[in-house]
Amino acid sequence: MNPITTFASTLKTTNDPLQKVANEPIYDIEINKLDGSPLNLSELKGKHILFVNVASHCGYTPQYRALQKLYTTHKEKLMVIGVPCNQFGGQEPDSAETIQQFCEVNYGVTFIITEKIDVKGTGQHPLYKWLTDKSLNGNKSSKVKWNFQKYLVDDNGNLVDYFYSITRPSNSRITKHIK
Repeated sequence: MNPITTFASTLKTTNDPLQKVANEPIYDIEINKLDGSPLNLSELKGKHILFVNVASHCGYTPQYRALQKLYTTHKEKLMVIGVPCNQFGGQEPDSAETIQQFCEVNYGVTFIITEKIDVKGTGQHPLYKWLTDKSLNGNKSSKVKWNFQKYLVDDNGNLVDYFYSITRPSNSRITKHIK
């Protein structure tokens, strides 16, 4: 028997949890909204999703305004999802209620904000494992370098690309995929 066929056959019959994750589409990953209710990513099939690890006390925090504008402009085709994280300079130390109020009052945010998670390290949330690992997303591997790094997923649940914090939400490198 061909060694590749044998290997593929072994993968199909294994109960290895890593293999299960490797075949898991992004829509099956569980994460909660900021209010603690489940976010069903499968409800976003057919839309692009821009995941952004956010922080309220960061030099890039004003990007909330541009993210809201991007969402408002393209909400028929795009969902922006802010993912609070306190792993970079302790710049998101606040409670869920404080984060929600901050986003609404200061930037008029109406897009989804999730629960606060880890986007790197040993406690990395499965969403960011998928976004940053080519063996899971099928496109490319990356490391989250700082707050407001962006990951664009297409309307079929495939990773398109990632963009460092300095890339503005309105940058054509992002918007060309949404139009």
